[in-house]
Amino acid sequence: MGKVFVVGLGPGGPGEITPRARQALTECDLLAGYTTYIQLVEGLFPDKEQLATGMFGEAERCAKAVQAALSGRRVAMVCSGDAGIYGMAGLIFETAERQAALGKIEIEVIPGITAACSGAALLGAPLTDDFAVISLSDLLTGWPQIERRLAAAAQADFAICLYNPSSRKRKDHLWRACEILLQYKDENTVAGLAQNVGRPGESMRLLTLGELKECETDMFTTVFVGSSKTRMIGGRMVTPRGYRDV
Repeated sequence: MGKVFVVGLGPGGPGEITPRARQALTECDLLAGYTTYIQLVEGLFPDKEQLATGMFGEAERCAKAVQAALSGRRVAMVCSGDAGIYGMAGLIFETAERQAALGKIEIEVIPGITAACSGAALLGAPLTDDFAVISLSDLLTGWPQIERRLAAAAQADFAICLYNPSSRKRKDHLWRACEILLQYKDENTVAGLAQNVGRPGESMRLLTLGELKECETDMFTTVFVGSSKTRMIGGRMVTPRGYRDV
């Protein structure tokens, strides 16, 4: 029986690929994924056959991966971060269902270190208490829905992690998101930027929500906005869990 491993590669550095993910990559005979993510691991497995597609080729690559598995191959569909958090795991299951492949192939999801975890570690401990993760990309989710989620998370006083804060076509999305958050959060709320985590140029910056509104970011930036409890401790962003109150 063929198999599809859906593999989360973590933030990008080879040292942050989990042993389980590395084992799946070793066992597969076909590496599939977005071209940029294939490049993260091709140096570790130079002899593996590749199935790479560019941006917006997600459905095509999943369909080809499932077809390859139906022919008996062992395919590793690679994603950055975690395969089940804005990754390919859901689409692989949907594609297998459409192709009547469920039960004919095996699907195994291999977890990885998502940007919320790796970026939070770089900044300190901003997600120690309850938090929400929201993507600002409106390619698959309409902006009105994103606005409602931002408002709900802010009203509930969650610490918030923002994926995909801006791109060349969405330069104002972070500004618009901050406008919504500022309706419910103080402008001095602690915020942070984690950029190129696990890759060359890795950096972090602490600032306020008011300052964040004017920041320029890119698709390699993860944005963190604290709750009312979040503060700076030792030059890091920390959301206390409340152990002293127990």
